[in-house]
Amino acid sequence: MVFNSLTFLVFITFFLLVYFSLEGRGRLWVCLLGSYLFYGWWDWRFLGLIGFTTLMDYTLGILMASSDNERFRKRLIYFSVTANLLFLGFFKYFNFFADSLRQLIQAFGFHPSDTTLTILLPIGISFYTFQSMSYTVDIYRREIEPERDLVRFAAFVSLFPQLVAGPIVRAKDFLPQFKSDKRWDWDRFMSGLTRVLWGFFKKVAIADSLAPFVEQCFSLPATLSSSHVLLGIIFYSFQIYCDFSGYSDIAIGLARILGFTFIENFRTPYFSRSFTEFWTRWHISLSSWLRDYLYIPLGGNRGGKLKTYRNMMLTMLIGGLWHGANWTFLFWGFLHGSYQVIQRLIQPFGRRLYQVLHLPVVVRQGLDILLVYSLTCFAWIYFRSPTFAIADQVIHTVLSFENFNWASVINKFVAIKGILLIAILLTVEITNFRLHYAQLLIRRPVLRLVAYACIFWIIALMGTFGANSFIYFQF
Repeated sequence: MVFNSLTFLVFITFFLLVYFSLEGRGRLWVCLLGSYLFYGWWDWRFLGLIGFTTLMDYTLGILMASSDNERFRKRLIYFSVTANLLFLGFFKYFNFFADSLRQLIQAFGFHPSDTTLTILLPIGISFYTFQSMSYTVDIYRREIEPERDLVRFAAFVSLFPQLVAGPIVRAKDFLPQFKSDKRWDWDRFMSGLTRVLWGFFKKVAIADSLAPFVEQCFSLPATLSSSHVLLGIIFYSFQIYCDFSGYSDIAIGLARILGFTFIENFRTPYFSRSFTEFWTRWHISLSSWLRDYLYIPLGGNRGGKLKTYRNMMLTMLIGGLWHGANWTFLFWGFLHGSYQVIQRLIQPFGRRLYQVLHLPVVVRQGLDILLVYSLTCFAWIYFRSPTFAIADQVIHTVLSFENFNWASVINKFVAIKGILLIAILLTVEITNFRLHYAQLLIRRPVLRLVAYACIFWIIALMGTFGANSFIYFQF
């Protein structure tokens, strides 16, 4: 089940009615069963996988907390991490590594048999695996106490708003929120609904409107003009941003309606002045997870510059691989790792250059933002391309500067519509405007609800409601 579907609109209506009519354990059971229905609607067979992961880490967490034997506790945490990564690795990376190994063997003149299996990737496995695994790690570090209520823990792992595409919530932040009932609050409902509508606008009106243009550019780059493909790259940077941040907005808004608080997952990342800043604004729940459970355990910035650069690169490579079983994702991670290393190396020279040129602060910041955004778009080429050959064609077409003019852009109506929608997005983000300001103009709650319903259907008509899944479902 996906947010941008009529099925979900029916589901969430009945879910809220039942959820707020119950209290205590009844409400916990509604969260759990409703979330399993939400997840199982896509493929009920994978309910066993999320159920097993939940039961395994629940049991291991209690065993770790009840033991003072450090050797035994280490064995348990190694088992938890290994088992979780094996599940993730099998479903997500088996064919990738099998194909890569076969190609390597073929390079030496051997011809091994095809070992590729037909493996269906469970939606959201990367998200709930990281969420459940971080719970056992935190218990091992003695940062949290284990949750002894299995229903509460299962509801924490599977709660539907963030289940299939994040944000990745931490047990220490989220489990305590289950321990008290949340009363119906009209202001919280309207605030959450505002966030949901903004998420739908990003996903349906912007991301889905840009999708056909982007698909054309990355399917047949060699047959298009350089200006058309360049515009397609820019459109993709906003398509993936609006698609994923739109999902996060919907999840955060739904959680707010239910009385929960999720971590912010995006903070205007394309206004970043450095790549370090970019990764504190883009997919915050993942970047902070990689920082706390990978970068810092590797040594972080301790041990000298070379080890710091190594840790940065490893973290970004694994972050790239987390996104998908493809060498282009790994190279995308390599690029972002390289960006951060190079940034640290040349930062002192950049500061001196700005001082010599006597550039105003606003100009400096603008140049920094433009540089970070441009290099981010370059990395997006590899993220979006299924193969290096396609990425090379895209880059070659842009750098050829053949027919580099507006007249050579195909589908001008779609292009103009996309530019206008992006302008609206940037205006809202720069001014920090939100739909809830409109509440000041509509005093009566019922009229607000009617107005929001009208806004929703306008958004649906602007895009292709129900036609496109969220991009991050594949991760």
